[in-house]
Amino acid sequence: MLSGMVKQTNIRLDDEIRAAAEERAKRRGLSLQGYVADLIEQDVNESRAAFLAGAQAFLAAYADAFEEEFGEDRYPGESARTARGPHEAHGPHDAPGYAA
Repeated sequence: MLSGMVKQTNIRLDDEIRAAAEERAKRRGLSLQGYVADLIEQDVNESRAAFLAGAQAFLAAYADAFEEEFGEDRYPGESARTARGPHEAHGPHDAPGYAA
C-alpha cells in the first residue's frame, strides 16, 4: 500500500457490481475497501511503470542528440541555479550569443 496519509473516498456501485466485487474481495481475503484500494494502487503503479519505461526509451533514443546539442552535464544532480559559478551566465539574456 502507498505510504502517507490515508483519505477516505466514497464510490457508488450498482448492486450487481458491488456483489461481484465483494465476492472477488472475499476470495482474496480482503474487505471490499481493501480490494478497491488494491485495484487503484495496482493501476497507479502500472501507469507509473509505463511512464518510466517510455521516458527511459525516449532518453535512450535521444541521449546522443541531447549530448551533441547541449553538451555534458558538468554538475550532475544539481540544479542550474545552484551549480552556476560566478563567471557563468545568470539568465538567458546574459548568455553568449543572445540577441534581443
